Amino acid sequence: MNAPIGVFDSGYGGLTILKELVTVMPEYDFLYLGDNARTPYGTRSFKVVYDYSLQAVKYLFKQNCPLVIIACNTASAKALKNIQQLDLPTIAGDRRVLGVIRPSVEKVAEITKNGHVGVLGTTGTVVSESYPMELRNWSKGRVVSTVQEACPMWVPIVENNEIDSEGAEFFIKQNVQNILQKDSQLDTLILGCTHYPLLLKVIRKYIPEHIAILEQGQIVAEKLIDYLKRHTAIEKRISKNGKIVFQTTESTEIFENKAALFMGQNVRAESIQL
Repeated sequence: MNAPIGVFDSGYGGLTILKELVTVMPEYDFLYLGDNARTPYGTRSFKVVYDYSLQAVKYLFKQNCPLVIIACNTASAKALKNIQQLDLPTIAGDRRVLGVIRPSVEKVAEITKNGHVGVLGTTGTVVSESYPMELRNWSKGRVVSTVQEACPMWVPIVENNEIDSEGAEFFIKQNVQNILQKDSQLDTLILGCTHYPLLLKVIRKYIPEHIAILEQGQIVAEKLIDYLKRHTAIEKRISKNGKIVFQTTESTEIFENKAALFMGQNVRAESIQL
């Protein structure tokens, strides 16, 4: 039986990934799961993030999803590798779980001119050191320096719809100036959190024009299309009715109000328990 692609995030940020997936793959079905009752993951331990993420993946497998995208940088950083290597072979060897860090890293390797890369992310993503490690392992030597800046206020700014406030501008300017001071030769900047594209207008005000800014939604969508072309056995198991289902571990009213900000349209959601 064919089933949708599962897209999982700790909260709302993964909707920026889903929005791009739907834009470039409109015929595919998607099941979005937001663990909004337990968000944020960014400040939690590796074990807790791993446990929560595995619960979500198992749930999506029970919904028959042949492929799950962990559309969360923190979960990709703290849980993905263990799920892929330790759990997948025993719980569902014929299914796949992908994250958002590897596609971003591969894209950086394609576009950086001098190998000096910066990462703006949550505290959890930065502390995990996942981006520097992945950039070393998968950039084919193209990346020679990686600096990071934790931006703990950015997610609350987005989720409280304070994007255009003076406070938002203050924190964004401060964090951007911090990362620019860490490496004067930066030529590529990764927005290492799926909330951050909503802040792009303000971020760009403080980033020199010669620095490329990578948004993950477009990259993940582009890489997923390529992945499905190369993995036809998985692709054939995905249903294609152009349908999106939204599920949340929070109340549907709270989810629907905030999700509209990320999707740019009203959504209807179902409440579930993990």
